[in-house]
Amino acid sequence: MELLSRIYDHCQHVYTRGFRLLTLGWSDGNTFIPVDTQALASGDQKKRFHESRNVDKRTCGYQQRIMAQTKAPLVMLDMLRSAIAAGIHAKYVLFDSWFSAPATILKIVAQKLHVIAIVKKTAKVLYLYNGEKLSVKEIYRKNTKRRGRSRYLLSVAAAILGSDGVILPVRLVYVRKRGKRKEYLVLLSTDMSLNEEEIIRIYGKRWEIEVFFKVCKSYLRLTKECHSTSYDAMVAWNAVVISRYMMLAVDKRLEEDPRSFGELFFDTCDELPDITWMKAFMLLLDTFLDIAAEKYFLADDEIEELLGAFMDALPEPLKKSLQLCA
Repeated sequence: MELLSRIYDHCQHVYTRGFRLLTLGWSDGNTFIPVDTQALASGDQKKRFHESRNVDKRTCGYQQRIMAQTKAPLVMLDMLRSAIAAGIHAKYVLFDSWFSAPATILKIVAQKLHVIAIVKKTAKVLYLYNGEKLSVKEIYRKNTKRRGRSRYLLSVAAAILGSDGVILPVRLVYVRKRGKRKEYLVLLSTDMSLNEEEIIRIYGKRWEIEVFFKVCKSYLRLTKECHSTSYDAMVAWNAVVISRYMMLAVDKRLEEDPRSFGELFFDTCDELPDITWMKAFMLLLDTFLDIAAEKYFLADDEIEELLGAFMDALPEPLKKSLQLCA
């Protein structure tokens, strides 16, 4: 097999012969669609059992073979650029600790995309925290942890310091590791406007790509049906499997997602229009004042005095919003 390599299986924790299938997918939180994929071989010639065949350098096949021997973070950045150029946009890029090097995160943010990822708990990667360069473990030891059954142990604002002096603010969220009380995971978010619960919720959507791999391997015969020794044939077969998955994903969306029922969804929206939060608040406030006047026999001036005291006690942003709504 062309470019067959000795690679590490992170599930079985053993070395084996094969390829790494790097995949970029898009999701709206309900449906996952694979966008791009690349079968990666080892960049070290000593770890490759067979070299690629002689291919015309002007062809796509030659470019695919060169990309297969490129480091995964660089391939990932190229996939993102291609997706953006094709008109596929998203708010966040989610990935595990394999791609969470500060240099990679800075390059993604430079493409006007936010990152939410797991970072490695290593002493080699340092973050700027309170004027010091510290690892995530050192930051963890310097802070008091949350008690009780909170979903996260600690949340701090830090920064990534680029080699060119660029400082990128990030939020580090230390999350309890399920089933292991003394261990934790560290989530990084470049969107400082998100709270900790939102960061955890959004990162949880990354699990959809693991489901994609499981379906492709177990049901769509990704690793068993193609027996060609040509790298081009393997790339074509990967495209066939991904196309099958996309058709299943679209069919599942049409069957299960009520937003895909076409005109029925819009008709339902017309029949049951939503009301804004402010209007709902005003309705509740009017009901409260009516009950207070009826039960305690309050006069109109007393009702006005009660309402005025209530409005004065509200925060300024909410007070302005209520005045505009009124």
